[in-house]
Amino acid sequence: MSFPEGFVWGSATASYQIEGAADEDGKGPSVWDMMCRKEGAIWNGQSGAVACDHYHRYKEDVAHWKEIGLKGYRLSISWPRVIPAGVGPVNPKGLDFYDKLIDELLAANISPYLTLFHWDYPLELYYRGGWLNADSPDWFADYTRVVVERLSDRVTHWMTLNEPQCFVGLGHRDGVHAPGDKLAFKEILRMTRHVLLAHGKAVQTIRAHAKSEAKVGYAPVGTVKVPATEDPKDIEAARRSMFSITEPKGYWNNTWWMDPVILGCYPEDGLQAYAPDLPEMGEGDLETMCQPLDFFGVNIYQGQTVRAGPDGNAEPVDLPTGYAMTAFRWPVTPEALRWGPRFFHERYKLPIVITENGLANLDWVALDGKVHDPQRIDFTRRYLLQLGKAIEDGADVRGYFHWSIMDNFEWAEGYRQRFGLIHVDYDGQKRTLKDSAYWYKEVIAANGANLTP
Repeated sequence: MSFPEGFVWGSATASYQIEGAADEDGKGPSVWDMMCRKEGAIWNGQSGAVACDHYHRYKEDVAHWKEIGLKGYRLSISWPRVIPAGVGPVNPKGLDFYDKLIDELLAANISPYLTLFHWDYPLELYYRGGWLNADSPDWFADYTRVVVERLSDRVTHWMTLNEPQCFVGLGHRDGVHAPGDKLAFKEILRMTRHVLLAHGKAVQTIRAHAKSEAKVGYAPVGTVKVPATEDPKDIEAARRSMFSITEPKGYWNNTWWMDPVILGCYPEDGLQAYAPDLPEMGEGDLETMCQPLDFFGVNIYQGQTVRAGPDGNAEPVDLPTGYAMTAFRWPVTPEALRWGPRFFHERYKLPIVITENGLANLDWVALDGKVHDPQRIDFTRRYLLQLGKAIEDGADVRGYFHWSIMDNFEWAEGYRQRFGLIHVDYDGQKRTLKDSAYWYKEVIAANGANLTP
């Protein structure tokens, strides 16, 4: 098969995971800088203080990405690099870095897809309550305006928030991501309200101040249910399960994070499940949250296979003994990239962009000086073939961004796993294109026509 004309073949990163220069040129601290100082929080006591040193090596990096032939690059902006305290004075050197990076990308014919928030929340704002503070949506909108006014003459594709399920749930409920809090569910829902308001206000800000036509999206986690067979009963059970909320204290779902933003309403089952902990809703909340979007970005790595039970509801199908898994111990479930985009497109009626998908692996430089990663090639081929089926099923899929373009700081896991198409020697900062990078180059050149094994 061949993918649609104009399909965007890209790759992605996040600021704290690659930039380094954590306290250089006026940058303020983030909650991740704080988290990395916390004893036992990060594998082997590692941090993103240097990471891939992309802040100093961005020209070299973009040259590699041009060699691969990327059509799009999804980056995020470090809020405290641009506004060190989160609000107040702007850091000119921080903005200058992104200014130069955007120019470098455009010179390489790579379209920037810019994410405004990928978890490195300003530490000074955390001291003021962070996302629990009712002013946090306005803080985010003010920061958004600074970035938009500087970069929107060249950046046309924008995403507001990356994976709110993670930075809210993992960061403030489970305590395994920054800032490492373990709050009661009532506070989690209060925070979620502010996060969704921040999304809406950011979209309004982009629309009001962009200097060129803006395409705006969102990038939550896609929690995918895969039907065990193509029997209509299994398909319907998977669809209903994927858009249901069954846990009274659970945050791993789709609709609480997506329905207010796209449909302008909270899911009824969520209102019932969360009733004891719901925050007071402000007048006009949903009108602010639900702003017109141009595309639905979604991060999909895996899915859960289900079938219709005797009552028609979904029941999980056990994974086979010895099932394929990544170095993250995530199951390899390529069908997630068929059914996820299809179901999301059917429900939300927006063009789909796969903003993250990839493989955590254990790669190293071989004796021949190359990095051989056949698992990543096989994994990505399998997932892309399923994405092709989603398109054949009628899903309007516009792009695919492989996570990640280069090995990087994997949050609480430190540098234990490698997600990149490019190997990074963190001691000497040498970059080595992996076999998968050269393979992806061929996929891009062929617009996916060479994927069939």
